[in-house]
Amino acid sequence: MDASTQETVPESLAPSGALDGKLVQGIAWTGGVKWSTQIVAWAATLFVARVLSPDDYGLVGMATVYLGLVTMLSEFGIGTTIITLRDLTTREIAQLNGFSILLGLGGFALSCLAAAPIGAFFRSARLPLVVVAMSTTFIISSFQSVPSALLQRDLRFKLISLIDGTKTMVLALATVLFALGGLRYWTLVLGAILSALISTTLTLCIRRHAFAMPQFKTLSCSLRFSWHVLISRLSWYAYSNSDFVVSGRVLGQLALGAYSVAWNLANVPVEKITGVLNGVTPALFSAVQKEKAELRRYLLNLTEAIALLTLPLSIGLGLVTSDFVTVLLGQKWSIAVTPLRFLAFYVTVRSITPLLPIVLNVVGESRFNMWNSIGMAIVLPAGFLFGSRWGNAGIAAAWMIAYPVAAIPMYWRAFRKIELPWGVYLNVLGPSALGSLFMAATVLILQRTGLSTSRPEVRLIATIIAGAVAYILVAGGLNFRRRKNLARILRVLRTA
Repeated sequence: MDASTQETVPESLAPSGALDGKLVQGIAWTGGVKWSTQIVAWAATLFVARVLSPDDYGLVGMATVYLGLVTMLSEFGIGTTIITLRDLTTREIAQLNGFSILLGLGGFALSCLAAAPIGAFFRSARLPLVVVAMSTTFIISSFQSVPSALLQRDLRFKLISLIDGTKTMVLALATVLFALGGLRYWTLVLGAILSALISTTLTLCIRRHAFAMPQFKTLSCSLRFSWHVLISRLSWYAYSNSDFVVSGRVLGQLALGAYSVAWNLANVPVEKITGVLNGVTPALFSAVQKEKAELRRYLLNLTEAIALLTLPLSIGLGLVTSDFVTVLLGQKWSIAVTPLRFLAFYVTVRSITPLLPIVLNVVGESRFNMWNSIGMAIVLPAGFLFGSRWGNAGIAAAWMIAYPVAAIPMYWRAFRKIELPWGVYLNVLGPSALGSLFMAATVLILQRTGLSTSRPEVRLIATIIAGAVAYILVAGGLNFRRRKNLARILRVLRTA
């Protein structure tokens, strides 16, 4: 093990080279655009949730369970392959581009055949038409897979973020208009189609690539890697959506609608934060895939940054769930309170794990990723089925209990491959964990003393403010070393 792994405190995220500058600029552009548009997106989401019913969300949720699976098949891991395998020729990329179109057409055809059986499975006469309509996104998005991956590989994060921001703003306005027009569940269906159209059109306006008929002998190495990525994603999709299947099949459409909203509320805020970094890191890690010291440095610093933002959000949401749902969504969504609380606590672990599969892929461990995902696809659905005895709350509790245990092999393998001691990794989580602990104590004390009889609106605002102050004071004080690099980071941003 080299000397750099003996550090008790990792290097800080100071832009010391070209890649550091690209990272900071990528985060700045991606985060700036995402969060400047997120207020509008969240306002639109909450407005649409108040107009639509749990039944509307449940119907589209049933379609989404199937469509997400076919989306994985139609993409086939091509984007990740192009980003990770940096020695692909122009001809090979063109063949992958042609293969992407064939997969998109195949996905749509498969959906047309499967629509009626899916409707029968979920006992919904309206579902087949929804499945067919939403399946048009397979064809639309197939034209985008390769150009979008090339933009990421070339580290053109500014353009990628502007595409995403434009899509978010247009989609937010459109879904509000659809909901006001009384389209009910078609609001969500048309929103999915419009999202694919906007993203694909803007991407092709900026970056295109030639097409060629795929020759599978030529693409054998890249398709083997793609196969590992595909099986990993299919397994991930199986276990991450089996809770929706169990809720819809065992508990019914109304329960699935409530669970879908609880899932989105717990995960979407954190996904917007981790999405900023996950949109940047695959290309970055690929660029340093042969340098263990750099992989360790980026993994530690990015994990610390994610934890500082996501832990207080997810833990805080779990503490104020009842008031949050009552104030923002209304009493009709009270059935989502308990599952939302459990899911919020599960997200504290889930938020810091997405970087590990990326590390494993770039160091040649895509096969391990595949088998680890297959194992999780066996264990977690069994937990959801058992937990359904206690309704949606039991399904959400299964996430909270089983997922951290199932993620241990992935941590072990990644740390061994890049020679990272557990103590060093846990050290970077210290400020966010301790700050969240003090935040939780502050919120619980307020809820059980002076604010216990206050109106939900007052109690929610007061606990959020008090919890945020407690977290900032503790986590900020412990993490003072970050502030020393702020001036240098800002200098990099000025050149973006």
